[in-house]
Amino acid sequence: MARTPSGTITSVATVLAPAKTIASISNAAEAVVNSVAHGYTAGDIVLVFSSWGRLNYRAFKVKNPTADAFTLQECDTSNQEQYTPGGGAGTVRKVTTWVDLDRTMKHASSGGDAKQVAVKFSESDVEVSINDGFTAVQRTFEMDADMIGTPGYTALRTLSQTNASTIVRRRAKTGAISLIPGTVSFNEEEIESEGSIVTVKGTINGQNISTRYAA
Repeated sequence: MARTPSGTITSVATVLAPAKTIASISNAAEAVVNSVAHGYTAGDIVLVFSSWGRLNYRAFKVKNPTADAFTLQECDTSNQEQYTPGGGAGTVRKVTTWVDLDRTMKHASSGGDAKQVAVKFSESDVEVSINDGFTAVQRTFEMDADMIGTPGYTALRTLSQTNASTIVRRRAKTGAISLIPGTVSFNEEEIESEGSIVTVKGTINGQNISTRYAA
């Protein structure tokens, strides 16, 4: 069933727990992280810092935790060309505090598209395109300027001033969730337009791709 953005709640992570060490990560359809005494429970949201470049700075849900290991839900590391076996070591941090961003509007996203390199060999008269990674993701939105002093407004201001790592979570009214790690740029200069409320602008600068979970 298709859905609309109406009713979607956007939140930012304002507190991340101290880092836990990742000894290794398995190559599997859903990666298993080896981390002694991590203390996580199923459903926790974590930010992963890994020696595997494609996994570095990614956000996931925790699944099937045991005393010294847990699974990253929907994290496929089975391709051993992209994820060198025995690697992936690093750290992981759990989100301990979320703050909802109330009275936001005009949400937009850009980036995430494949970058193209045009190639034409001398012996051919046909040019071809080759994928060369992906463009950076950026999300923008506006917030009611009169929300100043509220938890959401204060969280955006603090994250922007400190350039701290965060995760942005979107929860649709259907229960679907998306997570993207990034940093915040918060412009408190008022945007005024006849016939509209006065707003300020927030920008999320993505540090990797989103992780999406179905309802």
